[in-house]
Amino acid sequence: MKDTSTAPADTETLQTVRIWDPLLRLFKWALTISVIAAWGLGHFGPDQMTLHFWFGYAVLGLLAFRLLWGLWGPEHARFSSFAYGPFSILKYVLGMFRRKPSYWPGHNPVGGLFVFILLGALLLQAGSGLFVDPDDYINVGPLAKYVGSETTRAALKFHIQMGWVVLGLVALHVAAIAFYSKWKGENLVTPMITGKKTVRKDL
Repeated sequence: MKDTSTAPADTETLQTVRIWDPLLRLFKWALTISVIAAWGLGHFGPDQMTLHFWFGYAVLGLLAFRLLWGLWGPEHARFSSFAYGPFSILKYVLGMFRRKPSYWPGHNPVGGLFVFILLGALLLQAGSGLFVDPDDYINVGPLAKYVGSETTRAALKFHIQMGWVVLGLVALHVAAIAFYSKWKGENLVTPMITGKKTVRKDL
């Protein structure tokens, strides 16, 4: 893909096209709801965390779908479409603070990197929850019985710590959306609802 993100754009070089497919958009919002619900129930929910576990399972199921969709889905859903090298990422960062939309089709280099980080963090967070055992005989992960007590305690500690990491990543994601909206004049939310995005014709 040719990098012309720093070039000027006018209405003649822009087009509005469908970028995000329906399944990817559904995944995005289902994952958002599941992560928020799991985190909230884990910290503020009842002592018996049945719903917390079910939302955690939902996150794992959604991540499994995203892995498959990232390999065999439509163009802009595939990991290969936003797996950029260090030079491309650095070049985008150097120009991203200009007060103009990037009109990037799909995930830009920084956004693509963030997707990989977020998906990895969620996989570690939800996966570790399968092995936790807080010694209350109630909130025990389904795979805890297959590992030793030291592993279950380590999994519980890691699960709690990763919960804060995920919260930080979610906050960063919201901040990035606000930055693109207020500073660059680029709406990232509406395209994830309608699937359509204004992009440069020559990208």
